[in-house]
Amino acid sequence: MRLNDASVVIRPRSPWEAMDLGILLSQRHRRLLMCSWAIITVPLFMLLSLLLWDSPSVALLLFWWLKPAFERLPLYILSTALFGEAPSLKQALRRWPGLLKPQLLASLTWRRFSLSRSFTLPVQQLEKLDGLGRQQRLHVLLQRDANAARGLTLIGAHLESALWIGLMVLFYWLLPEHVSLEWNWQTLISAAGQDWRWLEHLTNGFYVLVLIVWEPIYVACGFSLYLNRRTVLEAWDIELVFRRLRQRVGTVALIAVVGLMGLLPLAQPTWAEEGPDSSRLTTQPLTSQASKESIQAILDQPPFKNRETVTRYRFGAESAEPSGQGEAPGWLKALLSLFDSQRLASVGTMLQVLLWALLGAGLFSLAWHYREWLRTFVSRRPRPRRRLAPTPPTQLFGLELGRDSLPADVAAHAEALWHSEPREALGLLYRALLSRLLHDFALPLTPADTEGQVLARLAALQQPALQRFSTSLTGHWQNMAYGHQLPPAPVQQELCDGWRALFGAGARA
Repeated sequence: MRLNDASVVIRPRSPWEAMDLGILLSQRHRRLLMCSWAIITVPLFMLLSLLLWDSPSVALLLFWWLKPAFERLPLYILSTALFGEAPSLKQALRRWPGLLKPQLLASLTWRRFSLSRSFTLPVQQLEKLDGLGRQQRLHVLLQRDANAARGLTLIGAHLESALWIGLMVLFYWLLPEHVSLEWNWQTLISAAGQDWRWLEHLTNGFYVLVLIVWEPIYVACGFSLYLNRRTVLEAWDIELVFRRLRQRVGTVALIAVVGLMGLLPLAQPTWAEEGPDSSRLTTQPLTSQASKESIQAILDQPPFKNRETVTRYRFGAESAEPSGQGEAPGWLKALLSLFDSQRLASVGTMLQVLLWALLGAGLFSLAWHYREWLRTFVSRRPRPRRRLAPTPPTQLFGLELGRDSLPADVAAHAEALWHSEPREALGLLYRALLSRLLHDFALPLTPADTEGQVLARLAALQQPALQRFSTSLTGHWQNMAYGHQLPPAPVQQELCDGWRALFGAGARA
């Protein structure tokens, strides 16, 4: 790495400050990172959705599983831009197939669930280490900042979920009001039995949009943690200081220093011939023997040596104490011997197996108890809908709909009421029509239905004559109930004749 060409300041940082540097680095190249990520991921997601149209969850799972393969391209862009000029979009896309070859199978299998994936990715891609060399390198790197890398992955998973849910909520808010009012929990639960695959693939597409924004930031934060760890281990900041100092001093000063160092041995040639027992050294105030003793005394004291006395029970021949001193009581020896026996180890194994069996049985019992809830909110299969026989309403619009409350000949009784009580006559015809629709045609009416909703449900019967008569009678009923407008005499007779034509003379509701 060309440290002099780094586009950021090389110095040791705390883990959070290093991740903040990764965010700033991704913002500097966000257009290139987001465009390259979108170009390689969006077409693949569309292909998976088309091939697995009937299984949207499987398509999304496969796309999520391939994330480590996509993360290699942002790392290549960031590493190139940090120590040189950033590659163009065309150059980055051409380089991506070659980045997939090393250790791709390992990245998509046993390393897929590694929480420190963003931190260890530069080791295999930039340092190109594998096998034992990779393990030794990771053992050194993960001694520090490993928790920060795992925390970054956990935070990223929660952030992806939050942004994904936020986009779905925003989509729901942007729906027209007449569409969103018809969506309730009952509609969403019964949606599994309908052809709503497009909606599931659309919500999966929201997750793809979230990754276009977040995933380059995630890779940049892991890369900055890796750089910060190498800065601490290899003292890059000190190396840069010495490089700048060498450039500042120049070649002439360096030659002068080397020349002076070469002349120093010539100035006092007798020093090299003297040994530790020479008279010059032994006659000094601090002799060689005294310096050795002083050094040894310092090494025998903290922090070089920390002596600690530990008292514990030791049995048998290992005991170094005199007989009768520090001897454990017999009952204590018997109790401690139980913990060292093979029998207690087997009992512990049996208890462990029993506890795991109880835990599995508890989880199975819990899942079985809430199986209906799991089938509703977790399973993708259509839920069998229980059809309960609806209880027909006894009243609609304040009108009694029971058969016993109507006369034997509805049309004749209505004709008798037209002259004296026209409102009662029209109400009788409309009440008898609702009773017929409810009991004879089994129309699913509810007490909350309006006149328009009754006509809309009636259209499903596909009986034009009944539809025309009901529409005419409903219109006159509304004019009378809300506008106090009675139908003229010819219309009154037409309504009675229409009733007889549909239900026969003397027909009871």
